[in-house]
Amino acid sequence: MTYPQDPNNPYGQQPPSGGYQQPGYQQPGYGQPGYGQQYPTGGYPQYPGYPGMPGPPREGSGLAVGALVCSILGFVLCFLIGIAGIIMGHIAHGKAKRGEAEGQGVALAAIIVGYGGIALNIAFFALGIALGYLGYA
Repeated sequence: MTYPQDPNNPYGQQPPSGGYQQPGYQQPGYGQPGYGQQYPTGGYPQYPGYPGMPGPPREGSGLAVGALVCSILGFVLCFLIGIAGIIMGHIAHGKAKRGEAEGQGVALAAIIVGYGGIALNIAFFALGIALGYLGYA
């Protein structure tokens, strides 16, 4: 029986019985852990990531802008809208501080305007009650 010409076997020797050679024992090379040793990552080598690959995209500042709009409307219309603006502003500010979203300054402005609007609405409400009590209204 003839075998096709193998580039790794130029003299045409027949392979051992079974048709396959079993690999011999090799000593661990430089930088590879030996028997019983583990890699620092828990058993698998670490390979470097692709350079220049960006992380997950950050959210825009939509929540912060929405909070500022609600805070401004709460300043003019009703303090309940201002409360929604304050809550959204705190959520947007927290996300921006953690790096999940942008617009930290806009969110902070929404919080300040929202609290100012609520304070002004309470003052006007108290003034209306006081003027009504005094008989001016």
